[in-house]
Parts: sequence; C-alpha cells; structure tokens
Amino acid sequence: MKQFKDIICVVDSDTAYEYLLERAVALAENNQASLTVVDITEKISADMVSDTELASASDMQSAMTNTAETLIEDIIAPYRERLDIKTKVLTGIPFMEIIREVLRGGHDIVIKLADMHDWLDNIFSSDDMHLFRKCPCPVWIIKPQEKKTYKRILVSVDIDNTSSSDKHEAQQALNEQTLELACSLALSDFAELHVVYVWHAVGESAMRGAFMDTPEEKILAYTEQVRQQRSASLNKLLQDVLGKSGEDFMDYIKPQVHLIKGWARKEIPALAKRIDADLVVMGTVARTGIHGFFMGNTAETILNQIDSSVLAIKPPGFETPVTMED
Repeated sequence: MKQFKDIICVVDSDTAYEYLLERAVALAENNQASLTVVDITEKISADMVSDTELASASDMQSAMTNTAETLIEDIIAPYRERLDIKTKVLTGIPFMEIIREVLRGGHDIVIKLADMHDWLDNIFSSDDMHLFRKCPCPVWIIKPQEKKTYKRILVSVDIDNTSSSDKHEAQQALNEQTLELACSLALSDFAELHVVYVWHAVGESAMRGAFMDTPEEKILAYTEQVRQQRSASLNKLLQDVLGKSGEDFMDYIKPQVHLIKGWARKEIPALAKRIDADLVVMGTVARTGIHGFFMGNTAETILNQIDSSVLAIKPPGFETPVTMED
C-alpha cells in the first residue's frame, strides 16, 4: 500500500484544528513519516501601513509571524511526546505558499481543513480549489467537525481502454495510486471501502437518433458488451492493486464495487450522498500543454457538488504552474 514520507499540515488560528492535527499525527505515525505544521500569515506591504501608524510594515509582519509561531507551538505541544514535529510560518497567498513549501521541502501530501464560509454553496473555498488544481502532491482537505474515524470511504477510478498507450499507462498509474491510498485509509479507520467506476457506451445516443435508427436489440447488445468489458477491466484493476498485499487482502477489505452507467459528474456525487461517504478519494486529470487547465472539467464539477472530505491526487508527471518566484 502507498506510504507517505513527508507530510505538511496547514493550520489556521481562526478554525478548530484539534481533529486536523490528530489526523495528521496519526497519518505520520502510521507511515513513519515526518510531519511539518505550518501557518500562513498575510503579507504586509508598505502601502498598507501609513506613515502615521505606530508600527512599520516590517514590525507588523514580525509581530504576525511571532504570534503564528506561538500559536503553532501551543497547539502541537500535546503531540510532542508522540512525534518530532517541525513547524514553519509562511507569508503570502495561502495556496501559492503551500505549493511553494511542497516544492521546497519535497512533501508528498498536504492535509488541511476546508475553508468553509456561510455564503458558499460548496465546502471548498477558492484556495482549496487552487490546491486541488495546482498542487503537485495529493491534497487531503478535511471537512470541519468531522467524525473521529471514517465509516465509509468512496474511491473513484477511471478506466479508459480507448486512449493511446502513454495516456493509458498514466491513467492506470493514477488509478493504482488512488486505490492504494483509499485502501490504506480504509484499513487504518476500519472503514467500508466503496469503489466506483462510471461508464457510458460511446455512440449510444447516435445509434438511437434519426440518422442511424439502429434496432433496440442491437443497441442493448452493444451496451451490454461495453458493460462487460468495463466490468472486466475494473476487476483486473482491483486484483492488480489488492493482490500486491497478498491473496487474503481482497477478502479482508471486502470492497463494495459500484459499476454505474451514466456520467461521472452526476453519478459520483449522487453515490457519495447515497452511501453517506465520509471521504471521497479521486484522481484529477491535467490537460498538459493548455494554459490554465490543471484539472479536468469532470473532476472540477464533482468537487463542486461534494460535501464530504476529499483526497485528490494528481496524475504522474504533473507539473505545477506555481513557481518559486512571485
């Protein structure tokens, strides 16, 4: 199963962080990984402070940093005996500084609370969505006031045998990593694991259109053939990933498999709601070479409809558009 080596946990003085820290510390312990806890302060520029103010911009920046450092030390104090925790205060735009810290420190997962606001329809803020789109490592964003342990984890995979060899290999690697992470978390929480693959038969609508007028029995035979192919591909993926952990692992974890005909952007949020999923684990697909497209439209639509915690994973070879310079 997938193991993490270097975890970054993002805290915020304005939110309840106890559950977040407990999750991060437990994850570090289970993976024998290092843990860095960071807070992010606003950058104070000279034009934000007038000459009549009692403190200069640099003095205010230092004071904010010192306050954040004190906060971090206070909140990690109960965990010092369990783990050697590093701390850091970053300054600037939150999502950009988080990604830059990932690049500097080689962290392999970001864990933080969702920036929920009363005026938003979904639980993820603009900064959260930027992290989902652009952070090069997995991003685990936790819903505030969450349960101490998960009961149901939903993992989404996407199996496309029609792509080119390179794209198919990249998608397969993403599926394997996504499934491995979901299995690891299901084991640690003794949670139900639900695996979903949403498929559709290409050309079915055209076959029913006036220009083709295909007999219904032929359409049904075609869609059933596609369903069987997708089912076989999903079973092979499960055997390939879960089989690495031994012959009895599949029987032990007992994943509940959902092979659903339809469109992922509709069916995955509906299934997450129907089974009351505590966590959704999913891959995001980057459109390399097109500026601004760092997450697939389907993944973005799904995230905007989900009200549970999410662990989002980038495909192999993803390169963030965020640079170390401002």
